[in-house]
Amino acid sequence: MVALLFPGQGSQVVGMGRDLADEYPEARRTFEEADDTLGVDLSRIAWDGPEDELTATLNAQPALLTHSVAVHRVVADRLGEVRYAAGHSLGEFSAHVAAGTLTFADAVRAVRRRGELMYRSGTERPGTMAALLGLDDASAERVCRDATNGSEVVVPANFNSPGQIVISGDVPAIERAMALAKEAGARRALPLNVSGAFHSPLMADAEAGLREFLDGIEFAAPAYPVVSNVTAQPVEDPAEARRLLVRQLTSPVRWTASMQTLIGLGVERFVELGPGNVLTGLLKRIDKGVGGQAVGSAEDARSFGTKAEA
Repeated sequence: MVALLFPGQGSQVVGMGRDLADEYPEARRTFEEADDTLGVDLSRIAWDGPEDELTATLNAQPALLTHSVAVHRVVADRLGEVRYAAGHSLGEFSAHVAAGTLTFADAVRAVRRRGELMYRSGTERPGTMAALLGLDDASAERVCRDATNGSEVVVPANFNSPGQIVISGDVPAIERAMALAKEAGARRALPLNVSGAFHSPLMADAEAGLREFLDGIEFAAPAYPVVSNVTAQPVEDPAEARRLLVRQLTSPVRWTASMQTLIGLGVERFVELGPGNVLTGLLKRIDKGVGGQAVGSAEDARSFGTKAEA
């Protein structure tokens, strides 16, 4: 039994997908479809940069989704018995494209809009994020509560793996939380270079805008369930998928719990589709007994087995 994983923002890199598009016509057509749908030369941004332009939230999100969908289209007939999918933050949209909940065109427009809304929220109420290494979930939650002071808030944003938690919020609250985390025994507390406090209450305005956009596009019943970042549970109802993609903007990404859910459902093999291997690495920290494989380049696609059966 196979589950597909799709990476989120931060996995982008200049050149992503170029070799895939050079070798596989379906990958090239995917990038061309994104360019035509958005009216933006997304392929150039993904393949040539510059890095600052690709890293901009409104470009990184559709570029990542496009790369993931391109890889999926290249290897779809070799994936075997796919029973579930999950994506980290933005990657949840990629998962819904793979499952058929969303068309690629609707999804790439949605994540472009999502990126614009998130950037605007980050401009109107500046915030930031930090990674805490070596704290358990309960300690990280306590640190956030203690660092929140009046209107300055900080919350857990990503439960990535045991001992790796990202926090998000107002800059002063993040600074207090980093200091408290070190006092609580964190090995490291690292500020992240981001344009806003993602997956926190500071994204409330973006949430409203995304809800309005998603209400205007069709959601279909997926071919297989997609595990929600918000609930860490499989979702099959299209209306629920729409609602949870909106809630995701202000809710933490429960990635550790999501992987544990899939493992508990009997998934024995995970395939990460898109640039890099961040999720495969996190999986090893969550459960060393489960296998994962990352497929993102033309070389990866060529060597991907003719069977991917559990």
